[in-house]
Amino acid sequence: MARFDHISSKYKLIVIGGSAGSFQVVSHILQALPDDFSLPIVMCLHRLKDVREGFTEALSLKTNKAVVEPLDKELIKKGTIYLAPANYHLCIELGQTFSLSTEETVNNSRPSIDLLFETAAYAYREKLIGILLSGANRDGAWGMKKIHDRGGLTIVQEPSECLIDTMPVAAMQATKIDYVLRSEQIIDFLHKLHKQYA
Repeated sequence: MARFDHISSKYKLIVIGGSAGSFQVVSHILQALPDDFSLPIVMCLHRLKDVREGFTEALSLKTNKAVVEPLDKELIKKGTIYLAPANYHLCIELGQTFSLSTEETVNNSRPSIDLLFETAAYAYREKLIGILLSGANRDGAWGMKKIHDRGGLTIVQEPSECLIDTMPVAAMQATKIDYVLRSEQIIDFLHKLHKQYA
């Protein structure tokens, strides 16, 4: 059983990134969330840029919470799960709002996990939790470093559990990772975090 020494009620946002092999893990995590889980979650999951329909709906079936693709300048709300739209970078601005862009790809990806994580780290600093899951490229490693550098909490999926471990391994090489967890342990962490806000 993992010991979670960093759990407190100071956190205000969770960002999750993943690529190949992450959809099932994310689905499992969302399905296990308490209905009254209050922290907003912002997800950046790589998908084909022309797959615009069905992805959000499929995730919505796994949870009783709202899963939405945010609009530009939309305010981040408690208890909501956000998903980066296909073929758009999703960033977080000071003032807890989103911004969308179609700028060049980062790590051959748009949306870019690095951009989401880096901008979230700038806006939320030590109040941010970053979770990086299975994936086939290095997107997210730089972003996790930024989260760590600004005092946030870093979690990666246990590489041996990943379908493709490139993403979590790259993050572990790039920065200090607070927790290396299997998916069930990530769920356990989120449940214990939820109790801090109950």
